[in-house]
Amino acid sequence: MADHNALPLVILAEKFASLPGIGMKSAQRLAYHVMSMDEASVEDFANALISAKKNVHCCKCCQNLTEREVCPICSDDDRDKSVICVVESPKDVTAFERTREYNGVYHVLHGLLSPMDGITPDKLRVKELLARIAEGGVQEVIMATNPTVEGDATAMYIAGLLKPMGIKVSRLAFGLPVGGILEYADEVTLFKALENRNDM
Repeated sequence: MADHNALPLVILAEKFASLPGIGMKSAQRLAYHVMSMDEASVEDFANALISAKKNVHCCKCCQNLTEREVCPICSDDDRDKSVICVVESPKDVTAFERTREYNGVYHVLHGLLSPMDGITPDKLRVKELLARIAEGGVQEVIMATNPTVEGDATAMYIAGLLKPMGIKVSRLAFGLPVGGILEYADEVTLFKALENRNDM
């Protein structure tokens, strides 16, 4: 923003621009929009940010984001606990839940292997997955990472850890485009990918 703008407005725009997918022009529009809001609305917005950051944490079972100790999916007795769908991020859980076709549970890795970026297995929630499986009762793990180099590498790494444990490991059948992102896939494509998954 130009030098003639008030410093707090410039700082606000820079904070918006630091968010993924927000360029400086969009950040400036958001900053100006905040200035047009009444004070109570701005306080509600700020409180929502603070509340989410303070109260949302990882489910102790699946690592999805929740405000409870155990998320609603893990605590649902009607879900099939013998099938775990492994995804990269909480956004992917939301994408699968939109299909209303998957009745198993999830495990969120919070990233993908990328040694070039310093993301090694210990930076992901892999040991938590292994601990869940060691408790028994799991028959199949569906690797639902994105069809990218990092997604494939992560799926192969985890499959290699699980095979000796006698667990069936499958991979989504990609009807999903290579290089695509799960959160943007439509419900039918996701359901077909689940339905036609393959053994690894």
